[in-house]
Amino acid sequence: MNEPEGLRFRRLNRPQIITDELQEPQYKGTSTYSGKVFRVTLVTLGGCLILPLLVVFFLLESPIHPELLSLNEPPLMSGCYEPNFKLREAQRLFEDQLVGPESIANFGDVIYTGTADGKIVKIEGKSITVIARLGKPPCDGSREQEPSCGRPLGIRVGPNGTLFVADAYLGLFEVNPVTGEVTNLVSAGQMVGGRRLSFVNDLDVTQDGRKVYFTDSSSRWQRRDYLHLIMEATADGRVLEYDTETKEVTVLMENLRFANGIQLFPDEESVLVTETTMARIRRVHVSGLNKGGMDTFIDNLPGFPDNIRRSSSGGYWVAMSAVRPNPGFSMLDFLSQKPWIKKLIFKLFSQDMLMKFVPRYSLVIELQESGTCVRSFHDPHGMVAAYVSEAHEHDGHLYLGSFRSPYLCKLDLSKV
Repeated sequence: MNEPEGLRFRRLNRPQIITDELQEPQYKGTSTYSGKVFRVTLVTLGGCLILPLLVVFFLLESPIHPELLSLNEPPLMSGCYEPNFKLREAQRLFEDQLVGPESIANFGDVIYTGTADGKIVKIEGKSITVIARLGKPPCDGSREQEPSCGRPLGIRVGPNGTLFVADAYLGLFEVNPVTGEVTNLVSAGQMVGGRRLSFVNDLDVTQDGRKVYFTDSSSRWQRRDYLHLIMEATADGRVLEYDTETKEVTVLMENLRFANGIQLFPDEESVLVTETTMARIRRVHVSGLNKGGMDTFIDNLPGFPDNIRRSSSGGYWVAMSAVRPNPGFSMLDFLSQKPWIKKLIFKLFSQDMLMKFVPRYSLVIELQESGTCVRSFHDPHGMVAAYVSEAHEHDGHLYLGSFRSPYLCKLDLSKV
């Protein structure tokens, strides 16, 4: 082999060096295809998620039509409102034997309350006795059966020893606790002042038994839709008067946002009414020179008030099952300025589902007759006393009602 032939052979068999530049053309088509598949998949998934939301937002009608609401910044949880665990000193009574004992009254040492399944019961010692039913069975306390079964809320003992009861669906009643005889005084559903009674809530009776003052929380929403009422901030709550002699019903005040608990002032010329949605208590003048007027008893409470009852010190007990933590985050305060979010929430979730997101914080405060806070009892997370609706004082104890819990709580005031 001569020299030129040897050089030609070595050039033909020179090994090829593989580099990235040489490989790129080989896989370029595959890479482009994978990228397209990924982008299409991403857009498809995004469309599957966004399209239903757009349908919900634009096509589905919200059950509520909320108004823009202006609430003051919640008060600091300090001083009289300083958090504590005093409600956890309470004792649970009759657990799983009565559900939703919303309001409490006593005649001597006998306790009376109404339950979620439409019963009026008497508690004497360690026994519970059913003395009356206001509605028609079957009654299991379910949402579907509430309107026909009835839902007793406010309860008071009248001057002659009979019970006056406000039923959310059925109206005002007088019940004889001995015989169980039931007398319907005012039927819910009837037209009063051009509007229907739809959510009869709480009541109080004058010492002579002549007048019964009661609240109708809404003309639009029933009790079973109370969260709709709160979130919509409907201003259709009223205070009414029933005259036991003339049988007439009169509207004393209207345009309240969730008129709830009611309590006569000692002189019986005015009543205190909790306006739940506004986190305040109003004073409505029902007789005397100021009859027909209204002013604010206390504003900007640290929670959303339910029932109000007299305390032995001459002041008032106010129960709250939801608070406005400061420092902290209050969902209802946040949403008050965002009606469109409220609409969307109620398009997506049921009331029962939403209740699972409401913090279980129970709060009871005692107010002086002037409206100044004296003391407060708390149960953060509702470990013992949950969903409190009323604090009724008797014989050195606070009996804590609840609109939802399957028990009654009893707090020894000497220990707190």
